[in-house]
Amino acid sequence: MRKQITFITLFAVVVALCVPTHAHQAGKIFRIGFLDGSTASGMAVLVDAFRQEVSKLGWIEGKNITIEYRFAEQKRERLPELAADLVRLKVDLIVTTGEPPALAAKEATTTIPIVMANAADPVGSGFIASLARPGGNVTGLSNLGTELNSKRLEVLKDAIPKLARVGLLRAGDIASPQLKEIRPAALPLKLKLEEIETQVDAKV
Repeated sequence: MRKQITFITLFAVVVALCVPTHAHQAGKIFRIGFLDGSTASGMAVLVDAFRQEVSKLGWIEGKNITIEYRFAEQKRERLPELAADLVRLKVDLIVTTGEPPALAAKEATTTIPIVMANAADPVGSGFIASLARPGGNVTGLSNLGTELNSKRLEVLKDAIPKLARVGLLRAGDIASPQLKEIRPAALPLKLKLEEIETQVDAKV
């Protein structure tokens, strides 16, 4: 949740930078789309933090911005429909809280700016062309998890030379880009990966 709150703070700054000051002063109400794969109750803390951070920058929901919330209720197949709905509403900006919602938003529009939460491999996932020249209409945060996976294993092996098995928690197919990198990286280090599939808790 701490990382998500940090993302919301960044997003608030992006909103302030993207929207022209003269338009803000003119009293236009900007419409923000908020697309998430979980539930409204599960994301309540995140949404509250989002409201607080943007309000610190002078953006008040119902006063100079309106937010269109769309939650897929843990049904990923609903994301394209919800993203298309936000596009039909002609929102000024779409914020997404994970890779599946970001992908749905990207496929729904090439013109509306999209700000996504932490993506492990934005290039491999097709969100941007490259880190140096992202292009397109998608921006946001990345922990570069894919590129750093092999280095993390090397650090573990250096710290514990006799290390032979490493536990890897993954949430279904969500971590597939990381797995493609970390599985071959474990071989030369003579490490066995114990992959443990977990269920995502939207309230965490």
